[in-house]
Amino acid sequence: MSPRPPADRPWWTVAAREISVKLRDRSFLLSTAVTVLLVAASIAASALFGGRAAEHVVATAGPEAAPVTARAAQALADEGDDTLTVHGTGSADAARAAVAAESADAALLRGLDGWTVVGRDGVDPGLARVLEQAVADATLAANARAAGTTAAELTAGAEVRTELLTGGPDRGPVRLAMGLVFALLFYLAAIVFGMAIANSVLEEKQNRVVEILAAAVPIRQVLYGKVLGNCLLAFGQIGLYAVVGLVGVNVAGLAGDVGWVLAASGWFLAFFVAGFAAQASVWAVLGSLASRSEDLQTSTGPIMTVLVGALFVGLYAEGTWLTAASFVPVVASVAMPVRMLGGDVAWWQPALSLAVTLGTAWVLLRAGERIYQRAVFQGGRSLGWREAARLEQ
Repeated sequence: MSPRPPADRPWWTVAAREISVKLRDRSFLLSTAVTVLLVAASIAASALFGGRAAEHVVATAGPEAAPVTARAAQALADEGDDTLTVHGTGSADAARAAVAAESADAALLRGLDGWTVVGRDGVDPGLARVLEQAVADATLAANARAAGTTAAELTAGAEVRTELLTGGPDRGPVRLAMGLVFALLFYLAAIVFGMAIANSVLEEKQNRVVEILAAAVPIRQVLYGKVLGNCLLAFGQIGLYAVVGLVGVNVAGLAGDVGWVLAASGWFLAFFVAGFAAQASVWAVLGSLASRSEDLQTSTGPIMTVLVGALFVGLYAEGTWLTAASFVPVVASVAMPVRMLGGDVAWWQPALSLAVTLGTAWVLLRAGERIYQRAVFQGGRSLGWREAARLEQ
């Protein structure tokens, strides 16, 4: 059986028109291009500054600093590609002068009451840490020799090991960053495309275009088309950002560090579409209830509250609160992908949450359809939800 022609699918004609209008909108194209550039630039900056080796120069005065700086240099080499170069001077004043003239990053000086690390405006935290540890190790070794023992014997049993129950590396910082990305993307895209639906419906109502459309196709098909068209646009935009991000992390050589977020990112795309579909019909109804753009500013409070709640859940919720939120429609679009970043979610939980969100989207679409069909023809005045529901179709 051949597919039906577009004339038999008016909802698709409306969706295609929504997509076509948006793709010709310069502000939409410009904002998308700017966001793509920001994504690419952030990945490039992470690769550039995250992988750059630091070259530290430490000024010293006297031979007693040699074993300490040697320990510090070895510690930096063990941790990464950072290097430490010793700049020997004849006195403590000369070492301080080298730091003041910026020919040395810091000075390591031995005094009567201990050691001092001298910096100009500040000392690099990594450099200060290895110098302090090197001083502590050297002092412990010297005191052990004086006591006729060894540093190993003095510190026996003091080692502290880290045991991870999941057997994986510490993903805390990346998890927080990705949670922020998920929450902001959903929040911003939902507002941008949601307001686009509401304004489109309002314009057609004000210009009485909807009456012309109603003479050609069932008015509910217009609603279906608007919801579908904007869902496809939102999914396409988020998908574009995801592709740019994946290509960027592979080109920058960061895939090994963030490759574990791919599964959560894939679920986020699915939840994004379902979550946006669940609210798209609400935005369309808000446009049909309004009589002017100012009405939208006052009637979007409830849905904005839900979106802000989803944003805060993605940023701050943990434990039981996050688990509960991951099964709440719309909010789950952020909460469940954030949970999955932890890697301890059974497969059936996101599947169930997604099914609940899709079911909610269907219920809201059918409920919104009834109000939309009544309110969109009421020009010249704004309506409330209850008033619109009581209107005769």
